Amino acid sequence: MRVEIVSVGTELLLGDIVNTNTAYLSKELAALGLGVYRQTTVGDNRERLLKTLDIAFSENDTVIITGGLGPTDDDITKECAAEFFGRDFYFHEYSWVKILERLTRTGRNVITENNKKQAMIPEGAIVLENFCGTAPGIIIEENNKRIILMPGPPREMRDMFGKSVKPYLEKYSKKQFISKYVRFYGIGESLLETKIKDIMDRQTNPTLALYAKTGEVLLRITASAKDKNECEEMINRQLEEIESREGVGEYIYLVGDEDVSSSQTELNSAVANLLIKNNYTISIAESLTGGKITEMLVEKSGISNSLLEGVVCYSNKSKITTLGVKEETLEKFGAVSEEVSREMALGVAKRLNSDFAIATTGIAGPNSDESGKPVGLVYIAVYAQGDVSVKECSFVGDRELIRFRASIEALDEVRKNILKKL
Repeated sequence: MRVEIVSVGTELLLGDIVNTNTAYLSKELAALGLGVYRQTTVGDNRERLLKTLDIAFSENDTVIITGGLGPTDDDITKECAAEFFGRDFYFHEYSWVKILERLTRTGRNVITENNKKQAMIPEGAIVLENFCGTAPGIIIEENNKRIILMPGPPREMRDMFGKSVKPYLEKYSKKQFISKYVRFYGIGESLLETKIKDIMDRQTNPTLALYAKTGEVLLRITASAKDKNECEEMINRQLEEIESREGVGEYIYLVGDEDVSSSQTELNSAVANLLIKNNYTISIAESLTGGKITEMLVEKSGISNSLLEGVVCYSNKSKITTLGVKEETLEKFGAVSEEVSREMALGVAKRLNSDFAIATTGIAGPNSDESGKPVGLVYIAVYAQGDVSVKECSFVGDRELIRFRASIEALDEVRKNILKKL
């Protein structure tokens, strides 16, 4: 099966709406082992959409369209699909009943005539019920070609795909496709590629793909086989080879399914899981990062038993009164220094007697402070059950990027310290 995804909507071309449907569908179709050969976006224009369909079916046997199924005149997707296949329309009573039920449930007292447009179905089409909205989905089949129409709103589209379209497409997939995602921190994309280039050069099944994240690298390993277990075995063998490669395995901090693939980092989740699983507690003192590390950790449900407190000590006065940093240390070395970060970590750990603690201090820019130290200079101190270590870092970028890089670096440092104590 060769698939083209078509997104309909002038608002997409104007940038008023971010098209998340295409990314979702591409991943779902890849998991089914169905190849997506092109993605197209077209406005609400009859001639252009018909031309798009003509081009799409000249190279593919399946076209999936999202958007343009609403009740107004500019919603022309269904009409163009019917015209392309030479189908007339009929009034689908069941769809109209469901449309009325939903409109009434949402408080609509006046039902306009144009709402009936959504209940008009091309002859011979398969009707897909919309459990989240009013526009039903449609599948038209003819001469080993098929067009699948789904609503544009992501919530409606995803629900319809999962409940109706995916089961329909599964009969065309002869193999199972499974992907695992490996997250690396501390090694760049180019260096990682160099270290595993021979593996990537000979890849056939499983296949490998590298993606750069902010400060991280994501590796996708995809295997195809007759069943899930065989896919898993193939992926695990490939992962073992990668992990055993010198200067590679040590940078892996997480292996997971698709749900760990989209974010810029999963270090916050990895650290939170380590803390929760081992009943460890942590306290955080943030100057440069301004609460960002604490915010990232509290994204994880269940962290409340481990995260004792997060203190933002931006001023010298706060560092002295809240954390017990010595005035003479600040005067002699300055707020951005190894010595101050060390005292910050010790101070916040002692406040509630936590097992671990993080402290950050640095210069995020855009300008340096009165000390003249460079923008991007950051000190990260980690307290680990009585031991304190400090890492000096130098980051480049704007203020927000430096603060983010400092935050994930701090999380990685505490992660490594927790693992040492296990």
